[in-house]
Amino acid sequence: MLSRMQQRMILLHLALAWSAQLFAQTPAQQPAGPEMLRQQQTIKGGIGMTIVDGKPYYLFHLFPELTFGKIGIGLDVNIRVGEDGKIRHDDFDETYDYFRIIRYIRYGSKREPFYARAGTLDYARLGHGSIIYLYRNSPSYDLRKIGLELDADFETIGFESMYSDLGGSGVLGLRPYVRPLKLSTAGDIPVLGGMEVGATFASDYHEQATLGNGGLSIVGFDIGLPLFSISWLNSMLYSDYVKIIDYGNGATVGLDLNFTGLGVATLSAKYERRFMGDQFLPAYFNALYELERFKPSPSGLASGKIVSLRNAAKTDGYYGQIWLSVLGTFNVIGGYYSPVGVKNAGIMHFELETGNVLPAVYLAGGYDKKNVGSVFKVDNNSILFAEVGYKPYPYLLVSTLYQWTFVEKKENGAVVGYDAQRRVEPKVSFIFNF
Repeated sequence: MLSRMQQRMILLHLALAWSAQLFAQTPAQQPAGPEMLRQQQTIKGGIGMTIVDGKPYYLFHLFPELTFGKIGIGLDVNIRVGEDGKIRHDDFDETYDYFRIIRYIRYGSKREPFYARAGTLDYARLGHGSIIYLYRNSPSYDLRKIGLELDADFETIGFESMYSDLGGSGVLGLRPYVRPLKLSTAGDIPVLGGMEVGATFASDYHEQATLGNGGLSIVGFDIGLPLFSISWLNSMLYSDYVKIIDYGNGATVGLDLNFTGLGVATLSAKYERRFMGDQFLPAYFNALYELERFKPSPSGLASGKIVSLRNAAKTDGYYGQIWLSVLGTFNVIGGYYSPVGVKNAGIMHFELETGNVLPAVYLAGGYDKKNVGSVFKVDNNSILFAEVGYKPYPYLLVSTLYQWTFVEKKENGAVVGYDAQRRVEPKVSFIFNF
């Protein structure tokens, strides 16, 4: 049986959806063109209900994303009030939580001459991604952290860098690189002139990186050749070598393709062949790393990704990824890694956002999963969010959000593991683009 609070919120949800139909009978404005979509500001806010592990809360949320030239600011304000009239304790139980209301502040974008971002890191990467790839420092709302990315490209030399948690010990990554032929007239030679050579150092300084035995460090070297760089296509052929200190090593050969001359659409594809020795895992710091770092086992013995590293056997593997963007607002990304001859060991990544492309319908989702056996089975190896909504009017969205994430399990103030958390949010949101 639904509680009185749940019944009230569902009735409110349906009432607002019905009233929105009345507004929708007036003519809608024409959709924005691609130039406007890249420049417009967005303020999203609304009301609804959150059900966290079966416990309901009234939800009031504000999610603005504003851009001023190259400066971007995003906030994530969620106020959840329980049946007792009190704000959910876990949302604001530490001073750090108040700073995390600022989702991000950024300058520029990745791959521009200068890029900086502070706040939530969404799928961060260094270089070709052999060490840090699709890394998320905040795998759930309750595990948000303030991280930092800082990149600079001076044409002949440059660097990429990131740190996952300014409030504590976390993952550090640094990749300086050089385009040696650009230092002379040889930089005008096709293909070879754009050759890029880089070196990466990454380390996790968290006490649980090696289950209490100190940090874990990884070094890598890479080289890349831009095969094509024309108006509608650019591509990069690259090779990486990676060594996990005190453990094994591996190598990667890959190809990046980016098609930009497809009218309103852009298409990118990536393919890698991976060669892995004993005690080596590719892209060690990935989307699931913050949850894999430390895990309790049923026997009570500590476990974590370092245990998987120690047990990793020599093998080869493949990785493929494709990204399609339409009008800069409809985006779909899919990636899959498969080791050769090893069952239930794949890693997948999927993202979808329909934006304004589909009339009256909004779909968004993200899915990361390791040890893939059954793709559609959501378990302790998965992170999932999915939002399905109806847009009766351009500024109104009636939707339901489902999330499968994890929260820290603490004993005497120390993190001893993670518990799965299921979150359902029926809500009505008002979206203003300008």
